[in-house]
Amino acid sequence: RDWSVTGVQTCALPISNSKLRLGLVGCGGRGQMITGFFQAHGGYEIVALADYFPSRIEDTIKKRSLGAVRQHTGLQCAEKMIAAGGLDAVAIISPPYFHPAQVRAAVAAKLHVYLAKPLAVDVPGVQAIAESGRTARQQGRVFLVDFQTRANEFYLEAIRRLHAGALGDLCFGEALYHAGRLARKLTPGTAQETRLHNWVFDQTLSGDIIVEQNIHTLDVMSWIMKDSPPLRCTGTGGRRVRVDVGDCWDHFAQVFEYPHSVGVTFSSRQFDAHGDPGGIINRMFGTKGVFLSTYGGNVMIRGGAETFYRGGETRAIYRDGPIANIAAFHTQILSGEAKNPTLEPSVTSNLVAIMGRMAAYERRTVTWPEVLASKQRLEADLSGLQA
Repeated sequence: RDWSVTGVQTCALPISNSKLRLGLVGCGGRGQMITGFFQAHGGYEIVALADYFPSRIEDTIKKRSLGAVRQHTGLQCAEKMIAAGGLDAVAIISPPYFHPAQVRAAVAAKLHVYLAKPLAVDVPGVQAIAESGRTARQQGRVFLVDFQTRANEFYLEAIRRLHAGALGDLCFGEALYHAGRLARKLTPGTAQETRLHNWVFDQTLSGDIIVEQNIHTLDVMSWIMKDSPPLRCTGTGGRRVRVDVGDCWDHFAQVFEYPHSVGVTFSSRQFDAHGDPGGIINRMFGTKGVFLSTYGGNVMIRGGAETFYRGGETRAIYRDGPIANIAAFHTQILSGEAKNPTLEPSVTSNLVAIMGRMAAYERRTVTWPEVLASKQRLEADLSGLQA
């Protein structure tokens, strides 16, 4: 697919020593890991941190030996950090419920944006991110969404071959995200603060597991299908095993139907399965071969001599993916490259995940036009929390 964009301004920066002044939003476990990757790159100076909880900022400063950095707390921590100025770029690693407002503030300030997936928890939120991303492109600002698989050499080459016809005509596929339970965080504070600490179990703050986590395998499915949307989706799911925290479901099962009668089955679980290792797995079967991938495992194409691709292991993809994206973010900013090719595919895969959730929640077949027309917003009651 040609992601060339016309009317893009250049954005090369007159920054001494090529150091980008970075503010980071979200100092939880992944945020702290991403902070370390930005540090290790060497092309960034972390000048500000934002998180609702002061203790998380303090912990990040200590673990990463950051020294004197600006600190911003509360629900509006990102907006406060951006309004304070002194930034070239912002990395947003916060719960996805907050992404649309935080991204809007960053783009209004003409900052470069590095954004964790998923983009948002509902269709209006995704559409708002898409609009912000297009504005950033027009401004000549870099807007990068951090999907690890799309930065991996073996995924890139295998899917390039698939798109070039290595599998022949596509017949059907499957996408799986089977995992054990996530650990509940037992922290002091009010009930609302405990909820915020455990946002990953909250439907509204996370978008449920199909949007917040299963998007990894659904994004690969969408990538395989050239980022073209499914025609319709039918599905189910429920909350039967993990009933002691939050309100997220613990399993989903769907069928996504694409043009030319290509069906892709999807299933996920987030509970122990008595020794079954699970994994983030994609398969696509064609008339000439089979695409096989496991996040953290092998990526390959099986078939005849003209089709076979050995691929390779992706054991370190959880680390290597963001490291590669952070390097690309820096290069694109300094070179003035603001085509931002990650935006549109991320919008599509996020909407695909929401489509699956809609089909399961509503117990019916949902079409793509219905997804695009959805005005339903997930609204969180954040009363009692510090602004």
